[in-house]
Amino acid sequence: MIHFLTHSTTDTVGVAVTESVKRGQALTGRVMDTGETITIVALDDIPLGHKIAVADIEEKGTVVKYGHDIGRAVAPIKKGQHVHVHNLRTKRW
Repeated sequence: MIHFLTHSTTDTVGVAVTESVKRGQALTGRVMDTGETITIVALDDIPLGHKIAVADIEEKGTVVKYGHDIGRAVAPIKKGQHVHVHNLRTKRW
């Protein structure tokens, strides 16, 4: 079962495509560009459609989703953590 999707191997986040991802759950993701699968362990509950870190991201580091810069981390983010408004901000402001 595929739990999350990323677009390319350069992405630092994937998008949850199943409901009710639970903390501690082993997740399988698909990299859409290559078809490869990756596995991570969820460190938080993650709602459907929300982002999950597929790599560690440093504070002030760039967050990449579907091959695009979507903002900067305002706190360190560990692989497997929920990525949302509490730890991600746009670079516009």
